[in-house]
Amino acid sequence: MDEPTELLARTIGARVKNERQARKLTLDQLAENAGVSRRMVVNVEQGMANPSVGTLLRLSEALGVSLPALVEPPRAQKAKVTRAGAGAALWTGEHGGRGILMASSNTPEALELWEWTFMPGDSHSSEAHSAGTQELLHVLEGELTMTVASETFVLGTGDSLAFPGDEDHTYNNQSPAPTRFVLTVLEPGVGASHRTETSHA
Repeated sequence: MDEPTELLARTIGARVKNERQARKLTLDQLAENAGVSRRMVVNVEQGMANPSVGTLLRLSEALGVSLPALVEPPRAQKAKVTRAGAGAALWTGEHGGRGILMASSNTPEALELWEWTFMPGDSHSSEAHSAGTQELLHVLEGELTMTVASETFVLGTGDSLAFPGDEDHTYNNQSPAPTRFVLTVLEPGVGASHRTETSHA
């Protein structure tokens, strides 16, 4: 891991441990509730793992907090600026793409703003989020193939898609050029249910 990735991993680890201890959960209990292995929880808490977005979502839901609560420090001020290059990079594609959490609001519901870059051949599969989750996507550059449940949509520059995040969905760049898009996720049911262990990049 490079230095920014190591720092993010340590930050996430400390927050997961603090949230777990505040709820008086053992490592085994958190692992069971989140549907991940005990070893994964230990590695995350020690800052030795670069957990996938799927693993972070499972942990956040098992702890009853939003994903941003594990990634960003709590803040007293009402407004927060995230400068270019300063967002939390929580996903890296096989071909060099990146998923960056740029901004978020934790109350009263989890609202996230992401910036994604998919290089040709990059793909990201996401299991269904908690009930009621909604996602809004806007393509800034390139072409994106989206599959939501059994429907597939091919989106070009300037196209947008609104879809239920509580259905399995997959993002694909099947074009020969990079794709950039922004994504907003509204997850009203944080901590309301637990996910089962499934493959999630």
